[in-house]
Amino acid sequence: MLSPSSVIPQPRRGGNHFVVNGSDGLAYRLAEQLTQRYGADVVLLLTPEQLAGARGDFADLPRVRVLVVDRVDERALRQADLEHALGLALTVQDDVGNIHIALRARDIVPDLRLVVRMYNSNLGRGIEELLGNAKVLSDAEIAAPALVAIALDEVNAAPVPVAGRTLVVARRQAVVPADVVCGLVDTTSPGAAVDLLPADPARADLVLAEDRETTSVADTVNDVARLVTRRARRWRLRAVVDTVKSLVSRQFRLAVSTTLVVLAVAGFFFARGAHVRSVWDGIYLTAVNAFGGPDLSPELSGRQQLLQLVIALAGLALVPLVTAMVVEGLVNARLAVAQGRLRLPTDGHIVLVGLGNVGTRAMRLLYDRGIPVVAIDVNEQARGVALARELGIPLIIGDASRESTLRSANVQQCRALMTLASNDVINLEAALHGRNLQPQLRVLVRLFDGDLAARVRKTFSIRYTRSVSYLAAPAFAEALMEREVIGTISVERRVLLVAEVVVGAGSALDGARVGDADTAGAVRVIALAEFGEPRPLWRPADNRVLHARDRLTVVASRDGLSGLMAQVAAAGAATV
Repeated sequence: MLSPSSVIPQPRRGGNHFVVNGSDGLAYRLAEQLTQRYGADVVLLLTPEQLAGARGDFADLPRVRVLVVDRVDERALRQADLEHALGLALTVQDDVGNIHIALRARDIVPDLRLVVRMYNSNLGRGIEELLGNAKVLSDAEIAAPALVAIALDEVNAAPVPVAGRTLVVARRQAVVPADVVCGLVDTTSPGAAVDLLPADPARADLVLAEDRETTSVADTVNDVARLVTRRARRWRLRAVVDTVKSLVSRQFRLAVSTTLVVLAVAGFFFARGAHVRSVWDGIYLTAVNAFGGPDLSPELSGRQQLLQLVIALAGLALVPLVTAMVVEGLVNARLAVAQGRLRLPTDGHIVLVGLGNVGTRAMRLLYDRGIPVVAIDVNEQARGVALARELGIPLIIGDASRESTLRSANVQQCRALMTLASNDVINLEAALHGRNLQPQLRVLVRLFDGDLAARVRKTFSIRYTRSVSYLAAPAFAEALMEREVIGTISVERRVLLVAEVVVGAGSALDGARVGDADTAGAVRVIALAEFGEPRPLWRPADNRVLHARDRLTVVASRDGLSGLMAQVAAAGAATV
């Protein structure tokens, strides 16, 4: 059995390089994986503006050649030797621009493998069909479910459809043993790193299992409607109270409350001494003296006259106080609308910092699940700002690295803080301020730099740090290699791939057994579709014999999948 190694299929053209257009974290991780894991060369095609905003130092990567051009046009693509390239990856955050470049590339090389980054997934599926031999991926769509799952302290929020079944990552004790497809991760070893795909699957406490939960559309709609109604009733009064608190200063609230207390106490004793016949008579008598002025009543005792004067003075003070409070509330409300802010303190909510591509996806996932969210972004033109306003999600336009901004989102009472801005410094500062406001706060920090993430976890005890590019890059790399990756599973800062591979004629696995394809910590076969059989066999026996053109569905690490591709390569197909 071959050990995992960094291999790539023999190029169909004369070259051994990929062309990548992009300069952010995803482009950096993709170039890193193509060169270091798959042994390919990379030509990085950049404009001067893209080079100036590069996220990493591409010069540090071996086998990467940076080509700076005025614009990415047909001439620039030919300069990158696109005619002999293995594939082209377009990773700039510009859907229209990427489509334009893809069409130019298709004119130059009609059968070139294209991988295109697009935020709009629905549009992307149509583009795939039009371009041919292309894969459209969204890094936000890949990473957001895993990020939301971490914030909610869930195992995984993204089901993986495989051969007509829906597979989910779950804790072993939460699923029926018969539904377990394979053991994924052992997280029980104290003080040790997680053990991916352990040799003894029974040791894994996180498993890949079939989701057998079925619910009719009508039941789902009715359940959601009932849930929304209950929440609306429960939060109606609280929303009014919270709105008043957010629009009126504490000093005014305290002054009005004190005046009302004085009025109530004085009115009670005054009405009591006047021998009123009912509660309403007491309220009426107090209100008349407070707002209409005291009547001259010489027959009243000195104590009653003193209470009458106190009531009159309290009423005199209450009117301007209420007027000032209303004016302040109106001014604050107009300012909140003008600045795009909605300061609505609550608790049990998720505070989400950053409304770029990833933050917008995460916000939408949380909203769809009925989880209250308060969103923060410093840029009013950010992608998710319009969506937040459309969905009625409380939105704060401000700097999340300032403690006052986090206070206005009531981080002190929130359920979790997600810092998903594209700037590591802002994310870290927001996380630290959040921890100061709530020491036991669950914090998820988006960090591109792996070394910084490790130091943050150690120094600040912030356990959950994730890199979006690290989560998404494997899917882009495998798509460039023309491998059928069905889904990704994130564990800590590592990724497992669910993929399908076909056994080549005369390959190392042609005539071997299923167990020969398994590698502890690297590859686990979960299904076998024998050639000519319409349905796969789940959890095949280790001694089952494999034949050419059989299709294996596996869960594998990136190195493990590379090694498996070498094992299934047909005889005579050389590897590099």
